[in-house]
Amino acid sequence: MTLKLALPSGSLQVSTFDLMANAGFDIAVEGRSYYPSIDDPEIEVVLFRAQEVSRYVADGVMDAGLTGMDWILENGSDVIEVAELVYSKRTSQPARWVLAVPEESPVQTVEDLDGKVIATEAVNLTRRFLEERGVDARIEFSWGSTEVKAGIVDAIVELTETGSSLRSNRLRVVAELIRTTPRLIANKEAWADEWKRKKIDDLATLLKSAIVARSKVVLKLNSPEQALDQVLELLPALHTPTVSPLADKGWYAVETVLNEWEARELIPELKRVGAEGIIEFGLHKVIP
Repeated sequence: MTLKLALPSGSLQVSTFDLMANAGFDIAVEGRSYYPSIDDPEIEVVLFRAQEVSRYVADGVMDAGLTGMDWILENGSDVIEVAELVYSKRTSQPARWVLAVPEESPVQTVEDLDGKVIATEAVNLTRRFLEERGVDARIEFSWGSTEVKAGIVDAIVELTETGSSLRSNRLRVVAELIRTTPRLIANKEAWADEWKRKKIDDLATLLKSAIVARSKVVLKLNSPEQALDQVLELLPALHTPTVSPLADKGWYAVETVLNEWEARELIPELKRVGAEGIIEFGLHKVIP
């Protein structure tokens, strides 16, 4: 039996492949092929535009897939949401769909767009947002590069992570529609199949553990007995640090998992209280 897995092509492809690699899966794609190879004979991968993934999963063409919550809502896809996976092409923060206008536009509120023209790729999201506020505007579908059209239409609805593209195009945010993160989703019939559900569930566990591991490091050090209490007071841990006696009497090996930003602050302090042989290294997976 094989699990058919849809992964996003385009802007999310590189970060998705990196995430899969950290989860333990080696994926390779040749040229412009949409059928990457994967080192798991029980998984068949197909690349689709992120905008299309939820439709193919909902229709049963694919058993599971990775796509943004925004496109699930845009397509109205009836799927099982297995896991939220906070990763993206640039940051680890949710991306935002925003309503924006040129800086010099007189538009200050959503209501000011009544009777106006808005360009966006997320037509359904935009329509629902306006209807909830009683605003009647004409929504035009945009095939991409929507920022360029801001001088042609009255406003745009566009996806942004950092806001840098909006600023460089001299656009001003009027309102935020939604925040979105990638999700692992499953077809309902596939989820009802015991073997496929286990396979999808296992994939979710590995992907989530790879995301958690991105911000974690292992810190190992040696501490003299007289400094051990001070060392342990400084160290946070998922539970408690591991402490083992060394062959040299009066010395202990200490190991813990902590946030990377904590390590850079703690290492000088640990050295100061007497720790030696401090080693920091990254992780691929952390399963709490």
